[in-house]
Amino acid sequence: MPIRDYVNVLGISAWYHDAAACLVRDGRVVAACEEERFSRKKHDARYPRHAVDFVLRQGGISAKDVDLVTFYDKPVLKFTRILETFVSVAPRGFSAWMHFAPSWIREKLWVESQIRKELPEFGGKLVYAEHHESHAASAFYPSPFERAAVLTMDGVGEWATSSLAIGNGKDLDLIKEIRFPHSLGLLYSAMTYYLGFKVNSGEYKVMGLAPYGHPKYVDLMLENVIDLKDDGSFRLNLDYFGYLTGLRMTTPKMDELFGRPTRTGESKLEQFHMDVAKSLQTVTEEAMLRMARFAMKQADSKNLCLAGGVALNCVGNGRILRESGCEGIWIQPAAGDAGGALGAALAAWHRYLGNERTVDGIHDGMNGSYLGPEYTDGEIAAVLDGDSTPHTVLEWSALADHVAGLLADGKSIGWFQGRAEFGPRALGTRSILGDPRNPETQTKLNLQVKYRESFRPFAPAVLKEHAADWFELDRESPYMLLVAPVHPSRRLAAAPGDEKLEGIDRLKTRRSLVPAITHLDYSARVQTVSTDTNPLFHELLTAFEKKTGCPILVNTSFNVRGEPMVLSPADGLRCFRRTQLDYLVLGRRIVARKDLPALRPDEVQGAMDLD
Repeated sequence: MPIRDYVNVLGISAWYHDAAACLVRDGRVVAACEEERFSRKKHDARYPRHAVDFVLRQGGISAKDVDLVTFYDKPVLKFTRILETFVSVAPRGFSAWMHFAPSWIREKLWVESQIRKELPEFGGKLVYAEHHESHAASAFYPSPFERAAVLTMDGVGEWATSSLAIGNGKDLDLIKEIRFPHSLGLLYSAMTYYLGFKVNSGEYKVMGLAPYGHPKYVDLMLENVIDLKDDGSFRLNLDYFGYLTGLRMTTPKMDELFGRPTRTGESKLEQFHMDVAKSLQTVTEEAMLRMARFAMKQADSKNLCLAGGVALNCVGNGRILRESGCEGIWIQPAAGDAGGALGAALAAWHRYLGNERTVDGIHDGMNGSYLGPEYTDGEIAAVLDGDSTPHTVLEWSALADHVAGLLADGKSIGWFQGRAEFGPRALGTRSILGDPRNPETQTKLNLQVKYRESFRPFAPAVLKEHAADWFELDRESPYMLLVAPVHPSRRLAAAPGDEKLEGIDRLKTRRSLVPAITHLDYSARVQTVSTDTNPLFHELLTAFEKKTGCPILVNTSFNVRGEPMVLSPADGLRCFRRTQLDYLVLGRRIVARKDLPALRPDEVQGAMDLD
């Protein structure tokens, strides 16, 4: 390894779900970003060429300055699992094998040669982390804890689907795992498929749909579909799942069990589907809770770190926080496969290279997860001037107060500032913002801006110092990964007749002083905002609180349905034009909808047609 004042480790995830790249320098995360943000292809799994170029550029280096490249997965081991699985069910899995085999033969087995082809100047060593090692490292190493239980849960890596590790200083020891085909993530995805939503993206919809239902089928699922033990370990009844032998996630036996066929496309959602969603969510939460308790007991620690796709189930995370007995909880904001790039790089620094780790028990190592690209005022101006977009320019000192006034007047805002977020949540730099006090905000943003289902809830961004006044939450939640109840003092009594409402009609009830972010069960997916990581967003919230007495804004990702979150100023302007947002704020430059030509029908319809 070359003698230098610092060591650069490049982490890469690719070829499965969400490709990403991360640069770690001497144990510090310099930059990280998903490829989809650049390519504009949602869940882009291809080699993250643009993301790699960005993180190297952000670090001021080229490929020749990279000391070590690490990949988040062990492809040969994963291929062995796939091959053994198809052999074990042959000949039933032949059609699925013919679907998957070409991508393996073409690219997935040749990771090193492909990476070196993409990075011809790189002359160092390439190492591989196991999939759940990458997840565990992404959860523990950036956390503020010296010692913690580390729980990872997803669909499947090589063989592991859930794993338990103990983190202590620089050491991370994986001690227990649940193996494929038994998977909590695949259970949730299979039921997502049964409910008619898209696997690997529709799981959020199922979680949002669940509060409209009743847990009528919990016992049915526990008796037939999943055998859940007290320690959180489980086995699935594979008679109900089709992912071993074909391209369907469930078998006809699942239809027989529930007495209803698999929902197709976007056919009408009925109370039955809501009840199944609620039952699935309840079973998943119970499994997460039991695993969390067992993990902390094994680690002899009240600190818990979470990663893997299931760790994005913020409702389950909230139950863990309230009911598991944990004292500290930290969840990787990019908990899915994209975060594996970051975890692999940190694992290489601490485990492969053996470097020590220093924590202070308070601050994490994610810089608010603001790890993506940032654009200058000149770059923003060039985009707006390039197509003669009319806009006004404000002094930075006047921006927050002006935008807070627009929000207080009920306007919807596309908010584009600073470095982009790493992970699936908008955290106040690529956000759509609205007034949470307005009962029409949720419907307006869902139908006129996001072009998505009306039942899907929005999340609140709240000033950290006022969070406990509005939510039953006793700690920071900077990454919008914890669900907490709205404080009883902010709730409203049910209106006459509300108790008779069922299903989506329950959306009409006004449940709190901030109805746009309050779900049916009086819960909210909370983001706490501090001056430490996002001073401008904190300033905006403070200005809104001064005008309205409310320290909260609706905060949802700046994108339309089917598209990744915007990354560049051009992305932001394009998205703005295709929605009915009232204003776009790019840095200190403001574009008003009223100053633009009327939307053409194809611009609106094009967004609505996205899937």
